[in-house]
Amino acid sequence: MIWLRSIVFVVVFYIWSAFVAIGATPVMFMPRGAAVWVMRNWGASVTWLLRVICDIRVEVRGRQYIPTGAALIASKHQCMFDIFGAFPLLEDSCFISRKEFIRIPFFGFFIWKSGQILVDREGGAKALKKMTADAQDRLKRARQVVIFPEGTRGEPGVASEYKPGVAALYRELGMPCTPLALNAGVHWPAHGFLRTPGTIVFEFLEPIPAGLKRAEFMRTLEDRIETASNALIAEGL
Repeated sequence: MIWLRSIVFVVVFYIWSAFVAIGATPVMFMPRGAAVWVMRNWGASVTWLLRVICDIRVEVRGRQYIPTGAALIASKHQCMFDIFGAFPLLEDSCFISRKEFIRIPFFGFFIWKSGQILVDREGGAKALKKMTADAQDRLKRARQVVIFPEGTRGEPGVASEYKPGVAALYRELGMPCTPLALNAGVHWPAHGFLRTPGTIVFEFLEPIPAGLKRAEFMRTLEDRIETASNALIAEGL
C-alpha cells in the first residue's frame, strides 16, 4: 500500500501547499519575519502529513549543536525535504538556492520575502562574490545560513563532489561551520513519488572551528557529513 499512501500524500501535499501559499499572501505587507513564520509552520505541517499519511517520522539528533543566532550550516542534500524539514528546526534559516526557484508560483514569493540567498550557477566568480556578500548581510541579522556543499541533490549513499562555495563562505565569514547529516533521500527520493515508511533523521554534528586551511576544512567537512549520513542510511535499512 506504499504506492497508495504516496499518491495520497503527494496530492494532499500540493493542495495544502497551494492553500498555504495563497492564503498567506498578506505577509507581503508584513515584516520579513512573518514570511519566515509561515515557512517554518508550513514545514512543520508537511512533517506532520508525512507521519500521518506515510508513516514517516522525523527525528532530530545532536540538538546541542543546533546553532542559534548567526551561524553557517553545511548540509547533506538528498531531496527537497532537506529544506522543508529543516525550516522548523532553525530560528531564522536562510538557504542558499538556485535563482530559478524564485520563478515558482507563490513559493517564489516566500523565497524572496523571507530573504533567502539566490545564486546564479553560471555566474562564476561574480556569483560567488555576491553569495558571500549576501551571507554576510544575513548574518548581521543573526540568521542561520544553510548551504548544500554538493550543490544539488544526490542519491543516498553516494557522495558527490563538494563544491568550492562552502570553502569560500567558511573563509570569508571567519566563523565555525556546523555539519548536518541526514538520510531523507531513503524515504523521500529526489525523483519519483514513493514515500517509504521509516524515520528521517536530521543529525547536527559538532561544529568545525574557524580558521582551518581550505584543504583541511573540506576534508573534515566531507568526512563528517558523509560518514554520519551513511551511518544513518545503514541504520534505516
